[in-house]
Order: sequence, then structure tokens, then C-alpha cells
Amino acid sequence: MTRPFDICIRGAGIVGRTLALHLAGKQLRVALVACDAPLSATSGASDVRAYALSLPSRQLLEAVRCWPDEQHATPVLAMQVHGDSGGQVAFNASDTPAEALNWIVDVPVLEARLAEAVRFQPLIEVMTEPKRATLTVVCEGRASHSRQELGVQWDVKPYDQWALATRVQCANAHAQVARQWFHKGEILAFLPMDGPHGNLCAIVWSVSPLRAKELQNATPEDFCKALELASHGMMGAVALVSERKTWALQQAQARRWTGVAAQGAWVLAGDAAHNMHPLAGQGLNMGLADGAELVRVLTERAYWRSVADPKLLRQYERARKADFAVMGQANDVLQQLFTNPHPALQAMRNWGMNRFESSGPIKQWVARRAMGAHGKPVIQGKKQS
Repeated sequence: MTRPFDICIRGAGIVGRTLALHLAGKQLRVALVACDAPLSATSGASDVRAYALSLPSRQLLEAVRCWPDEQHATPVLAMQVHGDSGGQVAFNASDTPAEALNWIVDVPVLEARLAEAVRFQPLIEVMTEPKRATLTVVCEGRASHSRQELGVQWDVKPYDQWALATRVQCANAHAQVARQWFHKGEILAFLPMDGPHGNLCAIVWSVSPLRAKELQNATPEDFCKALELASHGMMGAVALVSERKTWALQQAQARRWTGVAAQGAWVLAGDAAHNMHPLAGQGLNMGLADGAELVRVLTERAYWRSVADPKLLRQYERARKADFAVMGQANDVLQQLFTNPHPALQAMRNWGMNRFESSGPIKQWVARRAMGAHGKPVIQGKKQS
């Protein structure tokens, strides 16, 4: 007789697959439902996403042998943040105990590694329709149909900004430095890719909806000129090497992250539970931390508790909501601060950046927080059955 599923994960993106591999590694039988809905884009089908992953996220992926090689997970040794009137902040890995501030990971490569690992894990069964299980985990993304079906209220704060993502080849080597500019309400990031000696950068440019459409429809030559102007020519001439994708930005959170429905107990994780602005690069790190906390709670449970035990699931919800409250609020404050065009506020934020640059311990604390150094150890504990 076939053993019933312990967990059904709806959503086979990075969070869903990583979670499935860790749960299967704890001898839980997992149904993984490939029902992801990608971010809407104005054109094209190629994946231009790149994520800045923290050390805890790296450890989580290394534990299931899915961390990409150095060419596809470029270590960031420094980060330079430029204000719009002389304000500057710089972070360096050499000032921390870590080997890198974070790693810029090529999403298609990471997803391919995860898919291959899932294929060889006998306790994971990939399917196209949800299966009944003791616990359902919803990881479908911000437009989750399952969340809607469960009747979970979704509190959304839309920003008057869209993100534009693409990739460019730069005349100057990136030297493993991530660069970010705040100027006239726009936020532009150059993220180093293609290994330590590469010239390839992932671009994430947060702009007004009208400006996003203009940049999306511009010729490659005009787009590159606009990009060189916005980056003050720091990377030299740039050449577009991928499509351009755009999507609306928001901060959002589900009011409930766990509950019981007709099919049994459920929890939300990843973008199905929360969204945030990409300016701090913490979105996927938060989603992977959801998975790590859920695995920890389930595998450290007393032998007589089910994986659907409400006490365990509420423990997961409290821990992750608390973490998102801190990170989400900080992210939202930064978004409001750096997109407000008022001259007085512009002067104040640039003064604040320069004061922060010389703040010593405060700056180090913020750097450690952004790097994930405050987090819990990556999944420990043993299964008690």
C-alpha cells in the first residue's frame, strides 16, 4: 500500500523546491505541485532574475547540494550606495567576519539545480494537481490562487513604482562590487554576475510606471544611454544582453499564515505570505527563511505531535511574522524616504547617509542584519517519530 503524503507543497519555485528537499531529507513524503505563476512581464519569456542571497540562504541550499558554482553565485565583496546629492554609504566584507556580504545568484541556474535534485529524491513526487496530505504548504507566489481559495485576506500597499530587470555587459569589470543609486525617486542597482572577474551585471531599476514603460519601449541604444546616465558612467559603456522585464511593486502580507480548511491544515510561505520592495534584496531570503523555520519546527516536534499540529504551525507563524514585521517596516521606511522628491527631505537623507557612513558600530550592526548574521542556525535537530 502506498504511503500517504505527509506534506503537499503548492508551488515549485525556489522556496517550494528547497522546502521539499529538506522535508524529504527528514523522511517526510512530499507532493510537490508545479503550479507557479510567474511575475507578469511586458514582453518575452526568458528569465532575467538574479537574487542577492545571504549566508543563511546559502547554507540552506548547500545542505541539499544545490548551491551554484562561483560563476553563477558571484560573491559580493563590497557595496556602494550613492544618494542624489553627495550622500554615500559603503559596506565591505573585509570589515565583517564573513567571506562575502552576499552572493548574486543566477536564478535559472539555481532553479535547474533544484529541479535536478528533486528528480532524484524518491520521497518527492512532482505533480500538476494538489494531493491530500496531512499538511499543505502554499508557496505559489504573490498571485497565489490557493491563498484566495482559502479566503485569506491579503493586505496590499502598492507603491507608485515598477521594477525593470535586465542584464548588461559593462565596459568596466564589476570587481565584485554591488552598486546602488538613489536619484529623484528612482532606485537603480547594478549587481555583479558571471564570477569574480566578470563584466556582466544584473539590473534592477525601480521607477515610476510611466518611466518603466518608456524604458521598456526604448531602443537598446537609448536604454543603455539612460542607464549610463543614471549610473554616472561608473561602469563605462553598457550593452544590453537580455530582454527587459517589468512588474508593479508593492508591500503585502497575508493576515493569516496558517489555518484549517476542508483539505486539512495549511500554512503559507514565501511570496504567498509576504512581498516587499526589492531595494534591500531581502525578498527571497525571507522566503527561504520561512522554509527553514517550518522545517525546524516540524523536525523538532515531539514524537506524538502531527506535522499538522496547530501549536506547531502557530509557532511558525509567530516567528516569521515577527521577522517580517522588522524587515518589512524597515524596507518600507527606506522606500518612502528615498522616493520622496521634496528638497528638504532630499537634503536630510543625504546628510543622514553621510552620518551613517561614519557611525561605526551602528553601521556594522545594520550590515550584519542585512547579511543574515542575526538569524537562527540553518536547520538543526532530528526527527522524532
